[in-house]
Formats: sequence, C-alpha cells, structure tokens
Amino acid sequence: MQGKLIVLEGIDGSGKSTQYKRLCRRLDDEGRKFKSIVFPRYDQPSSALIREYLDGSYGSKPSDVNAYASSAFYAVDRFASFKTDWQDYYEHGGLVLADRYTTSNACHQGSKVPEGERQEFLDWLYDFEFSRLGLPRPDLVLYLDVDLEIACRQMFERQRLTDTSADIHEKDLAYLSACLDAGRYACAHYGWARIRCAENGAMRSVESIHGEVYTALLECINKNAGLS
Repeated sequence: MQGKLIVLEGIDGSGKSTQYKRLCRRLDDEGRKFKSIVFPRYDQPSSALIREYLDGSYGSKPSDVNAYASSAFYAVDRFASFKTDWQDYYEHGGLVLADRYTTSNACHQGSKVPEGERQEFLDWLYDFEFSRLGLPRPDLVLYLDVDLEIACRQMFERQRLTDTSADIHEKDLAYLSACLDAGRYACAHYGWARIRCAENGAMRSVESIHGEVYTALLECINKNAGLS
C-alpha cells in the first residue's frame, strides 16, 4: 500500500525551514508516525556535486551550470535517499514529509531557462525524476509564497544570526527573483497549495502560517481514508 508524500517548498527566505520544523514538532507531539527528509542531504556522499556547485567550483554564478545539469545533481541525491532510506517505509503506507524535493528543481533550476522554454523544462524534469528515476510523485506540495524583498530580509537576518555566508544562489538577487517567478509558475501549473506568507508588507506570524499548512496536510492525509 503506497504511502503519502508531502512536500514543503519555497524560495530562500520564505520561512520554509521554520515551518517544516514546526510541522514536524506538531506531528511528533500528536504521536503521528512519519519520516522526515531534508534535501539536499549535505552530509551524504550523494550530495558531493551539489556542494561543489553551490561553493562555486563550476562557476561563480548559478547560470554557469545549465538547468538540466544542475537538476541532475539534485536528482541523484534524491534517488540515493529514496533507495537507501525511505522506499520501503513509503511503499508500505508510511507518511513522508520532505523539506524540498523535485519541486525545488522546478523553482531554482527552472529559473535558468527562458520563460518561453519553462514548460518544456518542467515536462523534462517530471519525466526524468518520476518516470525515468522512479521517484514517487508528491501527494501534496505546500508552496510558501513570499515577495522578494521580504524573503531577502529574512535570508540576510538568518545569515547574521547563524554567522553563515551566502552560497552562489543566495548572493544573486536577480537569480532569486527569477526563482520566485519560476516557483509561482510551477505552483499554478501543477496546482500546488499556495500559502501566502506575507500580509501588508510583512511576514505573517509563524503560528498563523502553520495553521494553514497543518490544515492542508490533514486534508491530504485523510483523503481517500474515509475520514473527510
């Protein structure tokens, strides 16, 4: 019996990591069984090409590596994760909650292709990861949507608090803007659940956003289970 795969997605600075941790904590508190996965898995050998790419080994700008090549870097890490970590759990009915997934390639790498070629890229991406590699399709994608100015504020504050430096994605504001456009396009095209995280030029509270995220998750879990 196939399980459920639910993905949280959003550009850098959207508050995705905060919402993911909050959601995992609530599911733990409620005693729900689930598998938590965060992509990329920077501590695993399968992410080696991703780390080199983000460190600038292949070029100092995101555009120095085309959308198809960079998508393959991330897809390999997901494939390795699925085969070694959660395939059996998922295929026996388990709930899997992912922080990023194929959907991140749609947003981040899709931003590198011209707008007129975006649909062609998305068709290739979904065929590559879901049909060719055999990764499961998400049952629900929660897209945390936030304006670029707010996202940048959030991202820079996070870097200040954690004393971390920006990678080649985070340094390029034009790239982040393109990611936002690509993410909104993919969200509309694939019917992702769009969570609007800003109100009146500022981020909504963590709990307010969490409530909307949690409600959507429950609806997906209960669908086809005779509970809703």
